Amino acid sequence: MRKWLPALITLSLLSVFLGVYLGPVSLSFSDVTSSISYGIKLTLSHFININPGKEPNYFIIVWQLRLPEVILAYLVGMTLASAGVASQALFRNPLADPYIIGISSGAALGSAIGLLINPLYMAPSALVFSLISVFIVYTIARTDGALPVDTLLLAGIAYGFLANAMTWYIYVTHPQESHLGWMWLLGSFNGSTWRDVGVMFVVSLLGVAFLTWRWRELNLILLGEESIALGLDLHLYRKVFLGTIATLTAFSVYTSGIIGFVGLVSPHIMRLVLGPNHRELTPATALFGGTLLVTADLLARTLAKPTVIPVGIVTALMGAPFFLYLLMKHKRGELIA
Repeated sequence: MRKWLPALITLSLLSVFLGVYLGPVSLSFSDVTSSISYGIKLTLSHFININPGKEPNYFIIVWQLRLPEVILAYLVGMTLASAGVASQALFRNPLADPYIIGISSGAALGSAIGLLINPLYMAPSALVFSLISVFIVYTIARTDGALPVDTLLLAGIAYGFLANAMTWYIYVTHPQESHLGWMWLLGSFNGSTWRDVGVMFVVSLLGVAFLTWRWRELNLILLGEESIALGLDLHLYRKVFLGTIATLTAFSVYTSGIIGFVGLVSPHIMRLVLGPNHRELTPATALFGGTLLVTADLLARTLAKPTVIPVGIVTALMGAPFFLYLLMKHKRGELIA
């Protein structure tokens, strides 16, 4: 077993427990454990003959409100961090991230358009617009087979502004959906359901497993055209990874709105600890990304309680200085993918 795995799993479990334990309503340790135990028994009672017992006092708060929110935050964090790792390898750019290069904004625009047509179309519409966003930014930024940092960032930022403006236009001109606008542009886990958790569990599990499975290709793709000589079908895997990044980003935005910088910060911190080999970097980044976003969500719920701050504001406060730090390192030539 890798030495880093027990530490990251322990951090993950600790962050999830604290996320459920702490909040605007004070709970005791027994309130949390008894509610979770009752919820598990209640769920199992639908399949086997088991008596869940008496419902604990804070069962609704723990099982129906906090636990799905915290678990969803963890799964979205895993998903965004994995998308960030793949983006940095694919674009061969240490500053690439679905939020910074506009993919998240495109997915939010797709969700808004899908909502106008039919709420059932929100997820597929987010996916389609995620793919379109990747294609547009990649096409604009690509110069003679290379992806210059400044061009990629400018293209992503410009496209992000355009997509955000169009999203706001939709919500402003349709007041009945305007309350959702803040969620898409600032990110939130309020109102999370077990259905959202189920959707993200499948997406995150498949996404992280696939990217971990193809760790060799992620390593080779960093070599660019030279990887072709080593037997890599570069054009095929570019399309495959672009599709994976778009899918992970689309479902993250669909369930929680636009949350930035998780896909930028997590890979860099894990790369400093474990090195650049994606065999370990990809799963470790996913676990750390989950922990990071649960922590951000906890801060969003407790910093100004009883007011709940959109989690996207917290991640921006954490990530923006880190991004500027990375930008300065890149300027000095000290930053590599």
